[in-house]
Amino acid sequence: QVQLVESGGGLVQAGGSLRLSCAASVSIFSIDTMGWYRQAPGKQRESVAHITKAGRTVYEDSVKGRFTISRDSAKNTMYLQMNSLKSEDTAVYMCYADRDGLGLLDSWGPGTQVTVSS
Repeated sequence: QVQLVESGGGLVQAGGSLRLSCAASVSIFSIDTMGWYRQAPGKQRESVAHITKAGRTVYEDSVKGRFTISRDSAKNTMYLQMNSLKSEDTAVYMCYADRDGLGLLDSWGPGTQVTVSS
């Protein structure tokens, strides 16, 4: 039900940084959990990071210490700051919103491509 639009993807060299943004069509005060997933060609989609309305964060082990997820309620936007990027981070990154925290009112953005070159 929530419209989500990602931006900020692109091509970056290994060791570089990117910041992804996810703009929501509703106040993110009304969204229990937001997060980022990624999917590389031929591979299954995997969770990257999530943040709750209360500001609690969870990171996938491979990105912990390198990526930071945050929310800006004034802009209805969620961010993923990605530092020390590696080739294995290459994927389509998708924004996710769970309105009720139960997976019953979830929404997905169309995705943005992140390519990390060696």
